[in-house]
Amino acid sequence: MSDHEDLSQQESYEAPSESDVESPEPGKLDLSTIKPVDIPATGERIQEILRILVNFKTMNEGRSRKSYLDELLNCCCTYYGYNEFLADKILELFSAPEAIQFMEAQEQQRPLTLRTNTLRAHRRELAQALINRGVNLDPLGEWTKVGLVVYNSDIPIGATPEYLGGWYMQQSASSFTAVMALAPQENETILDLCCAPGGKTAYISALMKNTGVVIANDVNKERLKAHVANMHRMGVKNCITTNIDGRVFPKHKTDFNRVLLDAPCTGTGVISHDPSVKVKRSERDLQVCSHLQKELILSAIDCLEPAAAGKTGGYLVYSTCSVLVEENEAVVDYALRHRNVKIVETGLTFGTEGRTKHLQHRFHPSLSMSRRFYPHSHNMDGFFVCKLKKLGNMEGEKTEVIRKEKRQRSAEDEDASEDESSEDLAVHVVRNLADRKREGEKAKKEKKRKRAEEKMKQKAKKRSREDDQIFEQVEDQTAIEAQARREMKKVVKKEKARIEKKRESEPKPAPVINQFFAEDPKGDEERSEPEQKRTKKEKKDKKAKHRKQD
Repeated sequence: MSDHEDLSQQESYEAPSESDVESPEPGKLDLSTIKPVDIPATGERIQEILRILVNFKTMNEGRSRKSYLDELLNCCCTYYGYNEFLADKILELFSAPEAIQFMEAQEQQRPLTLRTNTLRAHRRELAQALINRGVNLDPLGEWTKVGLVVYNSDIPIGATPEYLGGWYMQQSASSFTAVMALAPQENETILDLCCAPGGKTAYISALMKNTGVVIANDVNKERLKAHVANMHRMGVKNCITTNIDGRVFPKHKTDFNRVLLDAPCTGTGVISHDPSVKVKRSERDLQVCSHLQKELILSAIDCLEPAAAGKTGGYLVYSTCSVLVEENEAVVDYALRHRNVKIVETGLTFGTEGRTKHLQHRFHPSLSMSRRFYPHSHNMDGFFVCKLKKLGNMEGEKTEVIRKEKRQRSAEDEDASEDESSEDLAVHVVRNLADRKREGEKAKKEKKRKRAEEKMKQKAKKRSREDDQIFEQVEDQTAIEAQARREMKKVVKKEKARIEKKRESEPKPAPVINQFFAEDPKGDEERSEPEQKRTKKEKKDKKAKHRKQD
């Protein structure tokens, strides 16, 4: 239709009638039926439910505790914005009052913390420089000698000359604890299996005073760009960066003195930094993360050297920024059952002890030596730290101690299973089926990988045969060229001989007699010694006379 066409020819728009507005079409959302959520009333109801649960015997209204917990779950989802799965996990992890404290703490931003880079400056120098620039700060705590907490600042903390000069790095206080538990020593070989963006790696190098070697690995190549930039800015000189899947790292190098594994997780401890975790994490995400963490921790243990007399190494620190048991104690307990390792003290003087039991699950008693950090208890991001020591390599056979512990755990599991409900048994059956399915898929992947390797070998053999043929052709060509050179040399030699023979057959020219000898036909040998001297003097006088005439 052209721009100049009569508008009367176009179709006219008819507004909906009142009846159409009052009775929407079937299948369409009727906005008039949606009632706004009263957020303040929901918050008050949460506090009321907490009071009832704390004094349940005297304040219950004839309802069961489970009904109150279900109502509390719905109110938490509405008031704090969590999905039902994650809110339920938090309520399982803590008591009801502590779960609300945890959710409230995640609504508040954690204090901004800085780690002083001791390769560039001391904490006192850094603090004075930042105070002169209008930054209000204090030491982080008695448990760290390099941390600073920033209350407010007149300038961007990430754009100061000190930051650009590598004097400090913005780093969460909880991440300090993993490197402190690792306790790296000078001249050791250390692996940071999941290193990006590099805060912990730089801390390790600072504690080692740039001695030894730190292998910083991460599977994400894009995140390694920030890691490399931070290493240059912080003055780290003993770091080698690699881009390898951590699950296959033992195929490339082993016998590390210490390994730090800050494993990928669901991020339930850092919700204050990323509120999207509240709604985007699902049960599937938790299963995937837990499975990946179990693979990574076994790989990290395989990278370690066994502890032996005179050696200080053989230590692994496993950490996550999650508070869920499935990603922490369950993963470490899995490693204890599949590798010859034991849990040792982290050396941290604060934090909550790790869980040895959760719901129907029972974990190794030594997991109490691990440490948990919560935002509502320690005013830092949710974090988990556990330190393990490798006792020896275990290539299929378990030591007697491990076998004994496994038998004891099996007996405990059998006793606990008798008390489980039918619902719990069904869950176990489903999980077993899921495990079998995963094992089947893994076997299929392994067969597929072997077929791919076989194809690659065949291609390599074919390429090798082609290379051999090309090499033979080159050798034949070289032999032909060598034969041609020999023939050319023979021809040149014959030509030279012919020219020499011709030159000998030609008559030789008469010899030219020196004018001095021509004037004196008598040779020097036939003259006496006085005559020879006189003749020489005469020749010299003649030459001088000729030079004067010239």
